[in-house]
Amino acid sequence: EEQPLPTEEPQQEKPQTDVPTSEATPATAVLEELRVSSITPSSVQLQWSVPKGSFDSFMLQYRDAQGQPQALPIDGGSRSVTVPGLSPSHRYRFHLYGLRGSKRIDRVSIDTVTDAAVPEQLPLPSEDPQPEDHKPEQPKTEVDQGQVALGKLRVSSVTPNSVQLQWSVPEGSFDSFMLQYRDAQGQPQALPIDGGSRSVTVPGLSPSHRYRFHLYGLRGRKRTDRVSTDVVTADPEDLPSPSMDTPTEAPTDEDHQTALPEAKAPPSEAPSAQAVLGELTVYSVTPNSVQLQWSVPKGHFDSFTLQYRDAQGQPQALAVDGGSRSVTVP
Repeated sequence: EEQPLPTEEPQQEKPQTDVPTSEATPATAVLEELRVSSITPSSVQLQWSVPKGSFDSFMLQYRDAQGQPQALPIDGGSRSVTVPGLSPSHRYRFHLYGLRGSKRIDRVSIDTVTDAAVPEQLPLPSEDPQPEDHKPEQPKTEVDQGQVALGKLRVSSVTPNSVQLQWSVPEGSFDSFMLQYRDAQGQPQALPIDGGSRSVTVPGLSPSHRYRFHLYGLRGRKRTDRVSTDVVTADPEDLPSPSMDTPTEAPTDEDHQTALPEAKAPPSEAPSAQAVLGELTVYSVTPNSVQLQWSVPKGHFDSFTLQYRDAQGQPQALAVDGGSRSVTVP
């Protein structure tokens, strides 16, 4: 309730953000122009800069294709974000707020239209695997000989509704990557990825379903190389039920006394001096998302898995990279 619907009062919001910028933060924190760096039928990648000062966090607000307000919290160190789950050929208005604590200091906005459902430059991944397998080989020998190459695409983590993929670039570098696959309904999905990334987590998948992922390496808008892999998402019954773990992570008043010993026991038994998880804290909350943070005071983990039950009581699991210390649950 505390967050205004982004498209309902842009004129009222603007004076509110202009006033603090000129009064309270003349040389403290300024947001510069919000721009679109990549666009697909179902996602938009946005970039911005902070030429002066710094923000504790950002908040991106927009309305989805059904007109429902959406809010995405973003870490204060970020300068780009990919917004997935959009509808093809739909106009969106994005508002990016720079926050100090919970106070909005500055705002930038942009309107953009997502690509058509079947863009000409993006063939449907599962329709032409054999022709595509031969196409990347030609550019590799003609244009990028000894310059740029993608290493094998491998699966680093699988849950019932997400897959974490990793790859290497043994030769050269790419400007960006594009991951393509079909969802459980057979609709093509495309996820743009920064050229410096070597891993990506694909959320919103269906349990026990086979997916074929294609990762393209791009130079400008030209595809230079491609690697693919098939993955079957996990069966929810193969994972421990989140409701069994919940008392340990978030004990109720009744469970508090019994839950604490359970939480303390593993660090002293198995991972002594090896790997210990610090306290899980809530960093940011919106009506439809939560940003969580944690620490690893001792050792390190290969990866993390976040488990919870959705509003319908269905178990959900989100794979998180082992180097991460925060995650946004949308």
